[in-house]
Amino acid sequence: MAKRIFFILFFALVARSAFAYDEAEQDSLYNRFQLSEVEVTARSLAKDVIVPQTLKGTELQRLNALSVADALRYFSGVQLKDYGGVGGIKTINIRSMGSQHTAVYYNGVQLGNAQNGQVDLGRFSLDNLEEIQLFNGQKSDIFQSAREFGAAGNVYLTTRKPYFKEDEKVHVRGQMRFGSFSLANPNVGVDVKLTNALSLTLDAEYVYSDGKYPFRYRRVLPSGETAYDTTAVRQNGDVNAVRTELGLHHYYRTTGFWRVHVYNYYSERGVPGAIVNNVWRNGERLWDRNTFVQAQWQDEWFDRWSTRFLAKYANDFTHYKNYDERLLPSNNRYTQQEAYLSLANKFRVFNWWDLSLAYDYQYNALARENLLLEDGTDHFARHSHWLSAATAFNVKEYLRLQASVLMTAVSNQPSAISVQPKVTPGIFLSFRPYPKIDLSLNAFYKQSYRYPTFNDLYYTDLGNASLRPELARQHSVELAYRVSHKWLMANVAVSYYYNRVTDKIIAYPKGQQFRWTMLNLGTVKINGVDAKADFSFFLPLRWVLRTRLNYTYQKAIDVTNPSDTYYGHQIPYIPWHSGSAVLGLEWTSRRGDHYGLNYSFIYVGERYGQQENTIYNYVQPWYTHDLSLYGEWGITVHRTPYAIHPLWLKANIELNNLLGQDYEVIQNYPMPKQNVRCTIALRY
Repeated sequence: MAKRIFFILFFALVARSAFAYDEAEQDSLYNRFQLSEVEVTARSLAKDVIVPQTLKGTELQRLNALSVADALRYFSGVQLKDYGGVGGIKTINIRSMGSQHTAVYYNGVQLGNAQNGQVDLGRFSLDNLEEIQLFNGQKSDIFQSAREFGAAGNVYLTTRKPYFKEDEKVHVRGQMRFGSFSLANPNVGVDVKLTNALSLTLDAEYVYSDGKYPFRYRRVLPSGETAYDTTAVRQNGDVNAVRTELGLHHYYRTTGFWRVHVYNYYSERGVPGAIVNNVWRNGERLWDRNTFVQAQWQDEWFDRWSTRFLAKYANDFTHYKNYDERLLPSNNRYTQQEAYLSLANKFRVFNWWDLSLAYDYQYNALARENLLLEDGTDHFARHSHWLSAATAFNVKEYLRLQASVLMTAVSNQPSAISVQPKVTPGIFLSFRPYPKIDLSLNAFYKQSYRYPTFNDLYYTDLGNASLRPELARQHSVELAYRVSHKWLMANVAVSYYYNRVTDKIIAYPKGQQFRWTMLNLGTVKINGVDAKADFSFFLPLRWVLRTRLNYTYQKAIDVTNPSDTYYGHQIPYIPWHSGSAVLGLEWTSRRGDHYGLNYSFIYVGERYGQQENTIYNYVQPWYTHDLSLYGEWGITVHRTPYAIHPLWLKANIELNNLLGQDYEVIQNYPMPKQNVRCTIALRY
């Protein structure tokens, strides 16, 4: 495989030469369409009450990442559950509070899953994304939808926006990615300027992988004796997936815009089971279809009052089938529907004082084929209301203060025990003692609720309609510093946080084998430290050296009941230590050609796979080394009476898990060893 990839890269270089034209003319043309000079800026801390972690633009492309889930590994304070391979389900957990406390937004509208409260981040590609942001607590701008004030952590995914020069009408890009485990991943995108104010974007992608990767399964008994030591190939990890997206963008005047986004994703995949006691089960299949259409309108009135309206409809279908006769036979089909409306307003009282008010409504329904409930209905339904009020003060350049209060009201059908409306406050401040130095002290306190999912409440032989919402209390203090010079741009931040989650929803055995129920039993205390640093060094001869460093320490312990054997133990899958490092070297020629070499390292320390921290549940630390090499250059040009438009070719090769370490993110789900990906892309 490696020889084949290097051959293709060599062919791309030869193709560049074949397309080359007379050197003198080439220099002249390149001088006319070369990339414009890059302006390096760092956003002032004075604008952020909550400083986000951000990946955007070419920085996203430099990472050895295939999906959003892969990119989020490089943020501090993040734990990712990954069941292995291209098609493995991937969910995010921020600061150990659970994936249901983390909200994921796509172009400003939350991605939902009322069935289990989790979003599979593996199905969102980086190829159509412009930016990823992660906020702890909530984002700095109080001009947001009401439900955005309700999550403990927010991840924002923003798709590419079309940018046209005056004489440009169409942008086209095509890409082919392939690699180990029979990976084939073509992508095509088109941007069309319909009028000066209206543009259309289309992006389509196909992903195939057989998911057959070699792994080593080894278990050692507490006595030191080897119980199992097997080398095999992972089976039933294949995936066939198609993603299509269509967007309309309209900007008018200088303050207003509207946009509509349509998303459709279909996949068929195998679900490789856990390997337990050297027994492998591979009889599960999963079919998914996720479709949504969402719209956003925003405008500003009288330079004081801003209004934003959001609307969304989503329809999701899931088919799960189990062929393994050793497990409980299953052939279930689920359909989810979601309707969502949001209206937010912000009013500027004075230049230093803003007020906002927002209301959101959401309807969710879940139907399972051949299931009839006690009240005669064939589906679950939920009506959710959010009402928020917030204020923000900016005292010159020294102090920023943001406070919010959110009321949440939820009703379920069939009716669970009545849940009273919940009110959750939040207060955030940022103090900047020296206006000429970009140094700030940021702190916040916030409460948020996690409501039980449909599975928690109603799942057969498991659900408990009496469940109470989880309550999370967050406390955080951060010291952040930024500097920007001609030769250096740096961002450094250190945070300490304390979180307490009460009424934690857990699965608890009823006493009969294989019979469980959901209960409000857990209380978890979380103490942690996040440290992150980004440096960009602008060297002579158009060289740039970039580094990105992240480190997290977390102590997340169960303090539910002192009589429990696991009282005071670290909760499952939370490592005490984790971190990542990215190092990149880039060079840009006078003609605009761009080349780079990137190295990345990810480390996850020791942890435990069950509540009791015993040697039987111990999960070893793991780390990976990844390397990538890329180049982008213009290979030909198209002349118009007004300008010359280049055709750009980009080639990229990634070597992942360079040392071939055997590791597991989730116990008994082995991850791939050494693997290679190669990308060839054209854009016009």
